[in-house]
Amino acid sequence: MKWISDPALVGIAQKVEAGERLSFEEGLALFQTRDLNTLMRLADGRKRALHGDKVYFVHSMRLEFTNICYVGCTFCAFAARKTEERAWDYDPEQVVAQVGRRYLPGITELHMSSGHHPNHKWPYYPDMVQRLREAYPDLQVKAFTAAEIEHLSKISKKPTLEVLRDLQAAGLSAMPGGGAEIFADRVRKQVAKNKVKAEKWLQIHSEAHSLGMRTNATMLYGHIETLEERLDHMHRLRELQDDSLARYGGGFHAFIPLAFQPLGNTLAQNLGKTDFTTGLDDLRNLAVARIYLDNFPHIKGYWVMIGSELTQVSLDWGVSDIDGTIQEEHIAHAAGATSPMALSQAGMIRMIQHAGRVPVLRDAYYNELDTFPRVTEAAD
Repeated sequence: MKWISDPALVGIAQKVEAGERLSFEEGLALFQTRDLNTLMRLADGRKRALHGDKVYFVHSMRLEFTNICYVGCTFCAFAARKTEERAWDYDPEQVVAQVGRRYLPGITELHMSSGHHPNHKWPYYPDMVQRLREAYPDLQVKAFTAAEIEHLSKISKKPTLEVLRDLQAAGLSAMPGGGAEIFADRVRKQVAKNKVKAEKWLQIHSEAHSLGMRTNATMLYGHIETLEERLDHMHRLRELQDDSLARYGGGFHAFIPLAFQPLGNTLAQNLGKTDFTTGLDDLRNLAVARIYLDNFPHIKGYWVMIGSELTQVSLDWGVSDIDGTIQEEHIAHAAGATSPMALSQAGMIRMIQHAGRVPVLRDAYYNELDTFPRVTEAAD
């Protein structure tokens, strides 16, 4: 361990290499260190212990069935009022048609998350899922964040567990991890005061796990949160994952840090913020997550938020999944994301290969569908 320049990391490195769990204080030391070389090495080592040189991706499609939303999160540039010209709202038949318009052979995952529509009745949602499954029986529908599930509980007057059961019966395969933002009350009151509370978000994911449904978890960072609040967010997820694994044998697939996009939203305007998160902050966040979340199978580098180039670099910082081809993404791009609206499967394979890793095509359940060869020659 002669490469360690921060004495505070010596004991931490010994624990990481032994596969031991870090305390909150040790996790905070990872966030605060300037020894980024050691942080990278530790994250990459933990990732390799889990997956070797494999990096996963999915041939996927993203669909937002409405951008109409009444919640009013201050970080959001996506939501629209019904009267706005930019608003859209698809009925179930139109959702199926939109999938048909974007569908490409080999797509296995449909990821849907949208606004909290003030007027849709409960039957709209299971009907939409059922129609999608009937039209595309091989398509795995990953839809409805915990925030949306709470909204559906309110309009259906059903407990969230019953809502999940009904959607699962209609064909829902998995849940995305959105709506988590930052769990700390101080932050949540400023960025998402009308959205699902942290405790309820965690409860809903636990309920999904109890039904055998696998989910993801996100964290929105780079706005007003502190490093302690980022780590607190990860700590709560780690505790829930412990519980789900012990009780149900499964829980979260992946943790996905989402970099704050500073354009077109009131939070950025109020802060006078126009700069994006830095590459080092993005990489540090991913590395700390890989080391601290020792019970999560995957840490995802979300190329939509941090760009495909930095996502490629992140494969040395603990990342084992780079999401999917997506086809069209609107939520992050509404707030200024400069990444493409989609990536091709061939492009994702090249991105992984030229980082010296082994691309693995997966589905929404992380079943391995195909493995592609490593490229040994230098990248073009």
